[in-house]
Amino acid sequence: MNSYKNNPGVNLWQKAKKIIPGGNQLLSKRAEMFLPEGWPSYYKKAKGIEIWDLDDKKYIDMSIMGIGSCILGYANSEVNKAVKDSIDRASMSTLNCHEEVELAEKLIELHKWAEMVRFARTGGEACAMAVRIARAASGKDKVAFCGYHGWHDWYLASNIAEEKNLDGHLLPGLEPAGVPRGLKGTALPFNYGKISELKSIVSSNEIGTIIMEVERHKDLDISFLKNVRKIAKKAGAVLIFDEVSSGFRLRAGGMHMLYDIVPDMVVLGKAMGNGFPITAVLGKKKVMEHAQDTFISSTFWTERTGYAAALKVIEMFDKHNVSAHLVKTGEYLKNKLEDLFKRKNFKADVVGITPVPIIAINEENPMIVKTFFTQEMLKRGYLASNLTYLSYSHDKEIIDDFVMAAGEVIQQAVKGIREHRLKEVLEGPVCHSGFKRLT
Repeated sequence: MNSYKNNPGVNLWQKAKKIIPGGNQLLSKRAEMFLPEGWPSYYKKAKGIEIWDLDDKKYIDMSIMGIGSCILGYANSEVNKAVKDSIDRASMSTLNCHEEVELAEKLIELHKWAEMVRFARTGGEACAMAVRIARAASGKDKVAFCGYHGWHDWYLASNIAEEKNLDGHLLPGLEPAGVPRGLKGTALPFNYGKISELKSIVSSNEIGTIIMEVERHKDLDISFLKNVRKIAKKAGAVLIFDEVSSGFRLRAGGMHMLYDIVPDMVVLGKAMGNGFPITAVLGKKKVMEHAQDTFISSTFWTERTGYAAALKVIEMFDKHNVSAHLVKTGEYLKNKLEDLFKRKNFKADVVGITPVPIIAINEENPMIVKTFFTQEMLKRGYLASNLTYLSYSHDKEIIDDFVMAAGEVIQQAVKGIREHRLKEVLEGPVCHSGFKRLT
């Protein structure tokens, strides 16, 4: 029996799907990715790591924290004040906001190898901008990539096959309908850690751009990253590190700086604005100046609030040593979860970068297990899945309480798995899987 059928958020989600294709604007926030007929879906307010739904029920967010965008916590007072001040002085005008230049200077200061910056609002468009600039700089069309880089045509072109009925086979879950078939063969994927795949692509194609995530699900492979850097240099290709997700987790700015591996460009986003839309493409001058050889322009890339938010976020990273806190709490949560899984004989690993632990479920029917976990943790007042974006607002006490609640649910799950009846206790459909990633 579905105990959530009278929740106004659940009902509003059903209404939304009738008037908004897909129900909302972001796949990762759809109810079907968590609990198809039970996820509260909408919020009235949020503060720190607490979220209140349309029924005024409060939850602790141990899941995606605004898809990783709210690294300081929801509605951070210092960031909000900076943004409100910028709004009071007009968020838009005929002239440019001075904060744009200040943020460019600050990001170049954080990335000593970079010399020029362009800004946007979302990760996907920033990656598209970076690839456009790289193509202009290299004079070559073909792109080799490793990771997830957004919804734009250049990326989804990788899923166009020789025959239309085979489309989508390389990256299942990312359908290329609507992408011009003439782009087939312009974006070529390689898997993280598989340097032989990149070598094969480069040896048989004129590759002008290599774009990749530094780390995501798989363990950091520094040797692999250094070899990618060598291959890009030898091929005359522009190397782009997509750090939309990984940036501002282990340090202010890109995590690649921790390993002394210098790309030609880096894309930053998500956490940089603590929930306010701002992304950046940084690069070497010899590459970035080719942005003037093509047309890249948008009205709301000049809007003020994102710049004001990002400047305050960077200030707070320095003032409060946010990165150290994220690493410390990430290690603490990982250790607690691994100990829990061992004690409960639950087959799972904890993977991903330290501040973003991911539970890789190794039991049979992992999506059923994931749905059950979400369902039962929701009853205990937690928004939870198999992924946690930790923030500055998470602490050990919160983690201890979460793991204690998770222990009860895991114990129930293990019992249901061993008795082959876990699906029977689900109160609705099994959650959907996401799309394939190469990292």
